[in-house]
Formats: sequence, structure tokens, C-alpha cells
Amino acid sequence: MSKMKVYPDTSVISALFDERTPERQNLTKVAWGILDNYDVYISELVVNELSAAPSRLTEEFQRIIVGFSVLKVTEEAESLAKEYIKQGIFPDKYFDDALHIAIASVHRIDYLLSWNFKHIVKVRTRKLVSL
Repeated sequence: MSKMKVYPDTSVISALFDERTPERQNLTKVAWGILDNYDVYISELVVNELSAAPSRLTEEFQRIIVGFSVLKVTEEAESLAKEYIKQGIFPDKYFDDALHIAIASVHRIDYLLSWNFKHIVKVRTRKLVSL
């Protein structure tokens, strides 16, 4: 039986190292501890966002994502993200947030993990977008 597929976005990976929010950091570490039960995927977008982090963190981020499958940002995903914006699900300036969901949808990811309550995890978005 194949494992379920999970996509942790950048907010989840960075939460592992964010000591400003200890509860979130601890919950993320607990979730991280069970990732072996899943096939873990990130996208080129996540890799690029992690690369833009302060240099003291980029090495840690690279170590954490070793072994994860990296999904391409496809034309289909970009088109879907644009449709999310056209439908008013995301504001124009948050295209990358729409793109995270679109990538997960296009690649048939079972679970998208995010700490982005402003755009990705909020109830309205979850009702309007289905992975």
C-alpha cells in the first residue's frame, strides 16, 4: 500500500527554527516526527523561498529537505493559481500562496501543511479550494 502524500509549505519548514513562537515550533517538531509515515513533497517554489532566508538558516533548511521529492512549477499549476486569483480566493499580491495550493492540487497531494492562516489555512480558502 502506498503512503499518503504530504506537502509542507515554507511556513512549516521555517517554523522548525522559529523560537519566537515556541508552541508552533513544538507542534511542528511533533508533526515532523511522523513524516516518515508519508511521502513528502516540496516544490521548486518552497526551495526558492527557503533559499531567500537569512544565510544562518539556509544551510539548516537544506539539511532538513534532503530526501524530499521536489515538484515542478508547471504551466497547469500557474494557470490554476491565476484562476484562484481571478476568482478572488487570493489577492493578486499573494500569487505564491495561491501557487502552493495549485502545485499541491495539480500533483494530487493528499495533505498540504501550512502555518499561513492569512491565506492558505483560513476557512474561506479551504471551502473554495479543494485539494
